[in-house]
Amino acid sequence: MKTKTIRQSATFKTTPHQVYEALMDSKKHSEFTGSQAKISRKAGGKFTVYEGDIEGINIELVPDKKIVQTWRYIDWPADHYSRVTFSLEEVETGTRLTFVQTDVPEEHYNDISEGWREYYWRPMKAMLRKKS
Repeated sequence: MKTKTIRQSATFKTTPHQVYEALMDSKKHSEFTGSQAKISRKAGGKFTVYEGDIEGINIELVPDKKIVQTWRYIDWPADHYSRVTFSLEEVETGTRLTFVQTDVPEEHYNDISEGWREYYWRPMKAMLRKKS
């Protein structure tokens, strides 16, 4: 299977801690996605988002700085996982999130790439703006 890598960045007008919490706190994650999320806060722990349509395992968690996870969408080939890395950096205007997702099946690349923008970065920005 051919795969591709997604690279994106987004800037949030808030602290790295608030961005980290939006991604790792089940309640906050559910709030900005509008769907149920269950997220372990431990390395080796599992997560599911979008009512279980997306699942994976936390590989590395560095609070307020970095999240590395295995990640798969329900309609991907069985047992195929990509790897996502969220890197957080404090910048003058808030927090820069640098995102890399490797091993995305080529046929799903465009949908997944746009999905991060539409279902993650935009609603996260809106939620975090209200809270700051």
